[in-house]
Amino acid sequence: MRNLRLEIAHVSSPLRASFAISRGAKTQAETVRVRVSDHTNAGRGEGVPYARYGETVESMIAALESVRDEVEAGIDLAALQLALPASAARCALDCALWDLEAKRSGRPVWQLAGLPAPKPIETALTISLADPAAMAEAAKRAPGRLLKLKLGGPEDLDRIKAVHLTRPDARLILDANEGLAPDAYPAIAAAAAKLGVVLIEQPFPAGKDDALIKRPGPVAVCADESAHTSGDIQTLARAYDAVNVKLDKAGGLTEALAMVRAARQSGMGVMVGCMVAGSLSMAPAVLLAGLADAADVDGPIWLDADIADGLAYTDGMVSPPSSALWG
Repeated sequence: MRNLRLEIAHVSSPLRASFAISRGAKTQAETVRVRVSDHTNAGRGEGVPYARYGETVESMIAALESVRDEVEAGIDLAALQLALPASAARCALDCALWDLEAKRSGRPVWQLAGLPAPKPIETALTISLADPAAMAEAAKRAPGRLLKLKLGGPEDLDRIKAVHLTRPDARLILDANEGLAPDAYPAIAAAAAKLGVVLIEQPFPAGKDDALIKRPGPVAVCADESAHTSGDIQTLARAYDAVNVKLDKAGGLTEALAMVRAARQSGMGVMVGCMVAGSLSMAPAVLLAGLADAADVDGPIWLDADIADGLAYTDGMVSPPSSALWG
């Protein structure tokens, strides 16, 4: 690919409700979209700068600008992995290059990447952190049967019990975003299976995972904030049963594919996750979820307004992206 054009745009999307986790709450989704085009075709990608890792909209745009010359000279996917570190900036560019190659070759990304033929998949629906009664009410309204509960405080066990009482039909994922108190974990883990819990995600801060090596309870534990790239997998496999693969952290679909392969080789389960963002950001993850045991790709349903040709969500299921959207 030669003589390409790189376009960069900051997008601020209001949310339909506050999205709260243990580290704080947000009412806007801040993303950066890129468009890489030749004279005939264009590929698009999107990344979510994540403050947890020191990323901002400004730093993401600066990273993209730092490789403008290489991109416009025709950078390929392999060279991109060396030009930028794993980050939201590389994610946006990586996904745009996959999309561009799909448009140029006339072959969809799932074929180019060796992914399963796309079909509707079940996605977890996130219940934002709140008091137990509010979370139970949100769970009552949630149409799917796989719910992700955000945790982070002394009422966590009450939150789980309240949601389970309201939605005994639902399978629950508990996500503490590193915010679970070590002394609270044994009781939650011991009670989890009886309360419909099928997975516990990142209970403790990254780097303080050793407490999980001899963890109590029958429910699998999944790494999130501790997991970035395929190079982390062997170490994570000592403490975790599964890994949450997020394209924004991995730096795009290319490295996310490598993470899934590494996780399977290490005997780990795989969940494909997301940041709060629209359908352009979500589309590659939905395709990758064809390789996963579970998916949490509900980001677009938090937005007041999604991008044109967005993903379709019905009863806890999401349909594959159309070619007009991505891939």
